Amino acid sequence: MKKKFAEEIKIISAPIDRVLPVSFYDRDTRIVASELLGHILVNSNSEGMTSGIIVETEAYLQNDPACHAARGMTKRNRAMFGPPGCAYIYFIYGMYYCFNVVTREQGVGEAVLIRALEPIGGIELMKKRRGRDKLTELCRGPGRLVQAMGIDKNQNGQDLTGNELFVCAADEGGHNIVNTTRVGISEGKELPLRFYIAGNPNVSKR
Repeated sequence: MKKKFAEEIKIISAPIDRVLPVSFYDRDTRIVASELLGHILVNSNSEGMTSGIIVETEAYLQNDPACHAARGMTKRNRAMFGPPGCAYIYFIYGMYYCFNVVTREQGVGEAVLIRALEPIGGIELMKKRRGRDKLTELCRGPGRLVQAMGIDKNQNGQDLTGNELFVCAADEGGHNIVNTTRVGISEGKELPLRFYIAGNPNVSKR
């Protein structure tokens, strides 16, 4: 699988040997949310490989009223409690799935929601999945990007350092990052836990 990914190196502009390690995720969730920006999310399945630059994230902390872990561990949020560097995928509003990366040490329920991507690889496959042709309508928003990337609910809890669903480090970009409040929540909406790359047209809300 990694050989196939290496063949697409010119498309995604990042070397395969730079998959982010567990140690990247085993840190303060706010730092991880900020530093994920500019790196590349990759998913590969039987349909093909898709990838996109992470341009918007939100941090969710265990003592945060908007966090699924605020009231303790349940069957739904179990993956959120670790280990770090795993996927946390959940169904919301009875309509779509959201993809998160788990942070902090095992037992602490924190994660980073990936809110938007800039599509760079497997774009035709993304268009087919989304039924859209406009680039900014493919991955602008957490539900859209899960659909476009072909991320499946069965990948909940999956190790993000493997060769199917992972984040690959891109070259340092020196992006101008905006830190602001989160969107689409009713509690904890005043907390400055959303991060996005300024000026990127794929950001869900400015």
